[in-house]
Amino acid sequence: MQTARHEKYMKAALEEAEKAFNRQEVPVGAVIVCRDTIIARAHNLNETLKDPTAHAEMQAITAATNWLGGKYLTDCIIYVTVEPCAMCAGAIGWSQAAGLVYGASDPKKGYTGVLGGLLHPRTVVLKGILETECSEIMVRFFKKKRLSL
Repeated sequence: MQTARHEKYMKAALEEAEKAFNRQEVPVGAVIVCRDTIIARAHNLNETLKDPTAHAEMQAITAATNWLGGKYLTDCIIYVTVEPCAMCAGAIGWSQAAGLVYGASDPKKGYTGVLGGLLHPRTVVLKGILETECSEIMVRFFKKKRLSL
């Protein structure tokens, strides 16, 4: 049952990734869930905002903290289609999120390649939820990008 719930929220994150894909942004999507309610949805906006920090996770954290009225996400789980980078993992750590669930690993830029603890010690991590779907949209995006060069 728990897996079905994680898949439900990862599908919502994938919907956000599709929005990014359609905007010609790197297709990463995120949702933040608090007590079984999605309180934030976001996707990459780096190109749109011309901002290297406008990652899906950063956008979602800002929306969630605004919704909650505080800077901590201690009762929240962050779902993201691709393993967060070090910057986003640091922000997730500072937010004290209860959980992080991601689909596809990112061996080049993902936070797990960085030494040190970026996440809060109590943050529970689950990876590989809808991994195939999360990887596929990235492959499709970069294949399309290469063909248009």
